[in-house]
Amino acid sequence: MADAPLAIAWRDARFVVVDKPAGIAVHRGWAAGGDDDVPLLQRVRDQLDAYVWLINRLDRGASGAVLFALDAEAARAANDAFAGGAVDKRYLAITRGHPPAESVIDYAIPTEVGGPRGDAVTALRCLDTFGRYALVEARPRTGRLHQIRRHCKHISCPLIGDVKYGKGEHNRIFRAQHGLHRLALHATYLALPHPFGGAPIVAEVPLADDMAAAIASCKQAYATPPPPPA
Repeated sequence: MADAPLAIAWRDARFVVVDKPAGIAVHRGWAAGGDDDVPLLQRVRDQLDAYVWLINRLDRGASGAVLFALDAEAARAANDAFAGGAVDKRYLAITRGHPPAESVIDYAIPTEVGGPRGDAVTALRCLDTFGRYALVEARPRTGRLHQIRRHCKHISCPLIGDVKYGKGEHNRIFRAQHGLHRLALHATYLALPHPFGGAPIVAEVPLADDMAAAIASCKQAYATPPPPPA
């Protein structure tokens, strides 16, 4: 059966933002070890029937907003915007443990696998809690490899479904009891000034259905019981 068309969150003549499903590598270099044979880059090319340039990356297990440029000049301009910190990126994650209501993690992490450490900053906001778990908004101010995952681990609040930095016991609970079989990380918002003027690029991607269902399941399973009658 053919893959369903990708949802497009924003598009103009120079750029497109798509909603990446979980379980798809963004390009062939990130495809090793998975079940999916067609990476996101190729799927976007096929769907638009055009050559595209990948601008930002998400882990295979994550879902949400991914930006592509539709020509080489647009790709260079968008990459400059990302490098210059002109991009507002927001993610939703489910964590084991409750981070502070508001916090900023400033903790250097490797810039690439096996590479030297570089400055890395992530703002976190705890949106909701259910049992031992929390729904967290993460706003990375830098773009290091696995930054949100590493920073949440650093404060002892690893992401659910994270087989590298997380907790196997809690990952298994979410698979067995809450139906979530992947990394609980979703890129829900992406915004940057349009490199060629006019209205900015602003894409909002609703929380993926499987994460929303897992949160609803948690709230039901870990609901605070009502007080006993007087």
